[in-house]
Amino acid sequence: MSSFDQAIVRTGGKQYRIETGVVLRVEKLEGEVGSKIELGDVLLVGRGADAVIGMPTVAGAKVTGTITAQGKHPKVIVYKFRRRKNYRRKRGHRQFFTEIKIENIQA
Repeated sequence: MSSFDQAIVRTGGKQYRIETGVVLRVEKLEGEVGSKIELGDVLLVGRGADAVIGMPTVAGAKVTGTITAQGKHPKVIVYKFRRRKNYRRKRGHRQFFTEIKIENIQA
């Protein structure tokens, strides 16, 4: 296995371009702050002509990191309104997130 400095991973229904040493906020993942985490759904590793593209994922590739925080994003207000109908609905939502510091990208 060789080590790379850049990759694209899929987690929480979204895709993220990551690099070694980057702190990344993703959808909530299970784990305590300070624990190690492994992302196995790696779609691409490397950069430029040295890139390895998966079909759909790169076999044997994994990204390891440390959970640095578990929290909630700022509140988003959802407001529904129908004119002249006396209809108003106000609702708030705060999405959970997990903050990960990327330590190693292997393929």
